[in-house]
Amino acid sequence: MEVARVEADFIVIGAGSAGCVLANRLSANPKHKVILLEAGGRDLNPWIHIPVGYFKTIHNPAVDWCYKTEPDPGLNGRSIEWPRGKVLGGSSSLNGLLYVRGQPQDYDRWRQMGNTGWGWDDVLPLFKRAECNERGADAYHGDQGPLAVSNMRIQRPITDAWVAAAQAAGYAFNPDYNGAVQEGVGFFQLTAKNGRRCSSAVAYLKPAKTRPNLTIITHAQADRIEIADGCATGVTYTNRSGQQQTVTARREIVLCGGAINSPQLLMLSGIGEPEQLAANGIEVVKSLPGVGKNLQDHLQARLVYKCNEPTLNDEVSSLMGQARIGLKYILFRAGPMTMAASLATGFLKTRDDLETPDIQFHVQPLSAENPGKGADKFSAFTMSVCQLRPESKGEIRLASSNPRTYPKIVPNYLSTETDCRTIVAGVNIARKIARHAPLTSKISEEYRPHADLDMEDYDATLDWARSNTASIYHPTGTCKMGDDADAVVDSKLRVHGIKGLRVADCSIMPEIVSGNTNAPAIMIGEKASDLVLETV
Repeated sequence: MEVARVEADFIVIGAGSAGCVLANRLSANPKHKVILLEAGGRDLNPWIHIPVGYFKTIHNPAVDWCYKTEPDPGLNGRSIEWPRGKVLGGSSSLNGLLYVRGQPQDYDRWRQMGNTGWGWDDVLPLFKRAECNERGADAYHGDQGPLAVSNMRIQRPITDAWVAAAQAAGYAFNPDYNGAVQEGVGFFQLTAKNGRRCSSAVAYLKPAKTRPNLTIITHAQADRIEIADGCATGVTYTNRSGQQQTVTARREIVLCGGAINSPQLLMLSGIGEPEQLAANGIEVVKSLPGVGKNLQDHLQARLVYKCNEPTLNDEVSSLMGQARIGLKYILFRAGPMTMAASLATGFLKTRDDLETPDIQFHVQPLSAENPGKGADKFSAFTMSVCQLRPESKGEIRLASSNPRTYPKIVPNYLSTETDCRTIVAGVNIARKIARHAPLTSKISEEYRPHADLDMEDYDATLDWARSNTASIYHPTGTCKMGDDADAVVDSKLRVHGIKGLRVADCSIMPEIVSGNTNAPAIMIGEKASDLVLETV
């Protein structure tokens, strides 16, 4: 698409979970001219819009950046995959569709860290404004927003049995983990409507894309933010023909590239740690040592149990089974193709002295060596458990001044005693739940880890975790919000020391939220749009 104009009031960089929100909200007033830049293409791949399609889209370089971490000592030297969306909708077009906000205490901690306006009472109205929940409106939910949230349109006996076994193990049933309390076990809601994915692009961009004051430019990878006299003035990007073009902002630029791309672009633009910029031949425009630091992610241990009855593995193992699944979706928008990344969930405590849950379960009626690479050839289900609030912090490091060179991702997993003990406790809780009825009667073999792994052997369990855990794809924190020496943006998301530039995505989280990150990213987009519009 050719650029219709090279000047606008607002430039939004990145059409992901938050960027699509901003493009919609800022262009709602026809007086505001808005340009939205997206490095990827349009969301035309049909698998994007079918909920189970994430098995086809992640690891696909046409829509996924296909990042990999540096070898990590905390993972016994392994390098692991970090999918990130490179398409309209960003990672909300590739993710597992799970609608999770986190705990009220997460946001109250943000406020206590000096970020006025980010407490739970401040952000709950934004979550509700964004949401159109099929259950209807109440004190915690909205039903008039653009983001469709629905119940699962599929049930499977093995996940129902997991929820029952968890209750038998002493954990309470919770019908709404986004309601009054998060703690308990139950079933996920997902960002979908009528059996189709509701990405941020579908929810926010589709209704706005025909506005004459909104220009959406795809295949436009930002090379740098132009800064003059301490003020962000424009963005230089490379178009799909390989030519550089510059668009100018009369009012503001909002960077929504995510926890990897946002710090990378700031550093490419001369904003960051001076030593790192100098090492890559980049002139320092503003010294902000915290750019790229404070990286946090949720690390998951995936336990697999073989079953003595069929699971979804069996349903997809034959062409006939696949045909039945496809036909059910085509005719009724129901069945396995409507499934999110997991069906059942649990937010639990590993210790009685904790105020709120510190681990989360994702339970799937299938198993696979790697999501996106096909189901195993035997009957099985998966219990994934992750630590909700890791202490370990890594960083994004610039590898080159070339925007096409991927930055180095250094996650630094399992580098604190708390994190190690929590992942071991989570694995052990998962194994204990599996030993309760009615789940235990459905299990034929403890496959991963094998039953030979002694639950009382802390060191062996930790070593298994280091060798077998993977990211659950929730990178955050690399453009931290706050007013301390390591902060990158203030509580209004303005980059410290640079006028006319904000960051609005999961990179601004001072601490990772206690749950999946897509809903919070959309909330951040809603909050950012309010902050920008209150100045015009």
